[in-house]
Amino acid sequence: MDDELVDIVDWNNVIIGKTTKQEAHEKGLLHRTVIAEVINPHGKWALVRQASDRQDAGQFVSPVGGHIRSGESEIEALRRETEEETGITEFTSKYIGKAIYNRRVLGRCENHFFILFEIYTNQKPRLNHESVEYRWFSPQEIRTTIANNPDIIGDALHFVARTFYPNLLIK
Repeated sequence: MDDELVDIVDWNNVIIGKTTKQEAHEKGLLHRTVIAEVINPHGKWALVRQASDRQDAGQFVSPVGGHIRSGESEIEALRRETEEETGITEFTSKYIGKAIYNRRVLGRCENHFFILFEIYTNQKPRLNHESVEYRWFSPQEIRTTIANNPDIIGDALHFVARTFYPNLLIK
């Protein structure tokens, strides 16, 4: 929902105001987004192919990614977004890090303060309307795909790999 309220933050993730998600995108205001990599007991990562109306249409991205609502904690947003986007309700999580990701896409400025987690589960994803399929990838398969077929990976996942997982990049 574009009228959903989000907290506006500074470069240190300190809340300095709040506005609607739509206004944050129109004005390029920095706001928080939770991202999660879903990892099964075999160490494989679930990646989802985004639907045609999404930012990275037809490309593989992290399966969990969504705005943190105003007043919502990072963990509350992680649980809500994971259930909304994958149907997964039973998992453990590990905080990975934070980074600012700013891009223009679909006529708006997505100035996001990414808060990244890994979630570990044996549940299979049940996708919502935002994704058309999911696949399990080993870290080696992700590395090979990024190197040999980078166009099937969304820009945000390229950013996550460069920023948090340099081992997924072939040097």
